[in-house]
Amino acid sequence: MNESSGCFVFKPSSKKRKRTVGIDEYFVDGNDDCGNGRERFNICQKLWEKIKMDTEILQDELNEKILESLLDFIKKCTLSFQSRTDDWASRMRASEIPTAALVLGVNVPDHDMTFQSLSDLLKNSVTPFSVSVQAKECTALKNLMQRVLERLMGVGVSVEEDEEDSGIHLPQKRVSCSISVLCQWYKTVTKVGRRTLKLSHYKTCSENGFLQSPPIVVIFKDFEAFNPRVLQDFILICNRYIHELPLIFVFGIATSPSTVQHILPHSVSSLLCIELFQSLSCTQHLATVIDKLILTSQFPFKLTGKVLQVLVSIFLYHDFSVRNFVKGLQLALLEHFHSQPLSVLCCKKQEARHNAQKLSHKDVEMVRQLPSFMRYVETQEPQEQVQLLTSDDHVKEVCQMLLKGLRKYHKNYYPILRCLHSLTASLPKYPLGKQIRELHISCLEKNVWETNEYESAMQLLRLLAKDELVAALRKCADILKPGKTKKMKSALQQLEDYIIRFEQLDGKISLKLYSQCLCTKMLLRSRRTKKMSPFEILRNETLDFIDGLVRSHLTPPELQPLNEVCYYSSSGVLRRHLNATPRTSIQTALSHPFYFLQNENLKTDAGTVSSAAPDICIVYKLHLECGRLINLYDWLEAYATVVSAAEGKDPDAEDYGKVDELKHARFIQSVSELEFLGFVKSTKQKTDHVARLTWGGC
Repeated sequence: MNESSGCFVFKPSSKKRKRTVGIDEYFVDGNDDCGNGRERFNICQKLWEKIKMDTEILQDELNEKILESLLDFIKKCTLSFQSRTDDWASRMRASEIPTAALVLGVNVPDHDMTFQSLSDLLKNSVTPFSVSVQAKECTALKNLMQRVLERLMGVGVSVEEDEEDSGIHLPQKRVSCSISVLCQWYKTVTKVGRRTLKLSHYKTCSENGFLQSPPIVVIFKDFEAFNPRVLQDFILICNRYIHELPLIFVFGIATSPSTVQHILPHSVSSLLCIELFQSLSCTQHLATVIDKLILTSQFPFKLTGKVLQVLVSIFLYHDFSVRNFVKGLQLALLEHFHSQPLSVLCCKKQEARHNAQKLSHKDVEMVRQLPSFMRYVETQEPQEQVQLLTSDDHVKEVCQMLLKGLRKYHKNYYPILRCLHSLTASLPKYPLGKQIRELHISCLEKNVWETNEYESAMQLLRLLAKDELVAALRKCADILKPGKTKKMKSALQQLEDYIIRFEQLDGKISLKLYSQCLCTKMLLRSRRTKKMSPFEILRNETLDFIDGLVRSHLTPPELQPLNEVCYYSSSGVLRRHLNATPRTSIQTALSHPFYFLQNENLKTDAGTVSSAAPDICIVYKLHLECGRLINLYDWLEAYATVVSAAEGKDPDAEDYGKVDELKHARFIQSVSELEFLGFVKSTKQKTDHVARLTWGGC
């Protein structure tokens, strides 16, 4: 180092780092006039956590039976491995790998939760040796072997080809990739576990009788997605070591059990002892989720009919995923609390009363502008109307009263909805729908008793025999028993009275009248007089009572004052977020680049594109003006003219619209991008033309 060289210290910049914006701050209005943003965020977060917790509990309850069956199967296989005898049947079974074919359905996004629950149960009660693999990480046999060994042994596994290619020195804690290494490791670790009990879960396993040889469970999460050849080779290799390793396979199947025969030839499938396990259908799972999260008065947040229909349609026509359905419900929850300032009142009773008392003048004005509140004001006396339009304190008191009425409406609505569904779900052709969600959506959108379907259902109910009707009424009574409101208790009492009256009908007299009616003269006389029997009179009276309950308690929620506080209605917003439409998004971006880029220079009138837009937008707009075949040279000249205008050149200049090398290259790139997106393709009809693949703007 010479004398002129030096060492300098650079102090860190004193500028403050950019502050990270908290999630709750997105709920705070920019002008800070609405002071309930953080309260809305807290309520939203509590409800979000409740949805998550309730969903996990439901998932565990629904999977409980099938997971218990799987555990029993694995335990039974382990016991048979430990207590093998010398008889021929046992030796034959011992030469096969026990395999559970777990049919979960096509709702693939939900499978992870099921497999996670299975893995946890296995590690807690059966074996510490459980490993899960997926097709995307096991494209070749060496990858599958590597994943299984690494996750079982907890050390790196080297593959010879990888060592040669990389040229990198491998760590010392790496072993070769082979089943023989796994056998040696298993014998060592189980021997150490028996001697020192250092192996986790060995105490639990010993209590259940699995200490001697806990099984090695390999779970193939997406069986259909695996390369058939990879699976076949892996099974053949594992079968050679079945007398040394207590292997058990679990195949996660999405479609049909027959897929095992399609993927594995008989020579391989014969090496497996397969037992079938069928999970609940995804539609049953969805019905349970809707019943527990939506059709309940305990959950203050609600969906309108159109929003619920969007979520159900995406479920039925896209993925059958209950997990994605719940995510859509959570998105609706987030959108509601973010976009509706008065959602601060969408909470439990005491909290809602407290928040209503704290409403600011701006909040009260928002209440007055609600359509449902305006309709409520119109039904009041003139003096009361003046108070509601001028006194903020009075509006706060009325809000508390209306919120109480909204809660009572929900407590009465859901029991009567379930009763009506119970009565009509078994009728021929299901006039009011087979699923309760169909009836619920109808009741949300209109007066259900004014529909032809309801009239048909009531006519069919008036044809029920005594035993069928009494059984249906008993189910309704069971539904009404948990009800706590005065109206539900009164309805239950009246319904039980009707059931008693049905039971008190004299069966002997009815039988005597029936035998007399076999006479031709009596039959003709009864037809002329049209006199109803005591049972028919009582049946009509009972169904009139049910009809009165429907008309009283199943009115659409939009008629309830302050329904906007609890009900999320923006179905279009939800559909845009959840129902992906890539083609529409791409065409919107190409036709209206300002929509995504938010550059003021790109603002234009409808149907036009700015000359300052990206090249691909200009090329796309020009191609819309062409027919089925597009002349590339004419297209290029039109593009060069537009780009020259964007560069601000004089239209009278000689080089205006001239194609230079740069414009030519930009044009070729834009056309290639359009071809990649599927708007044009090359054609053999004319070498200097391309064929247009789309028409119109949708």
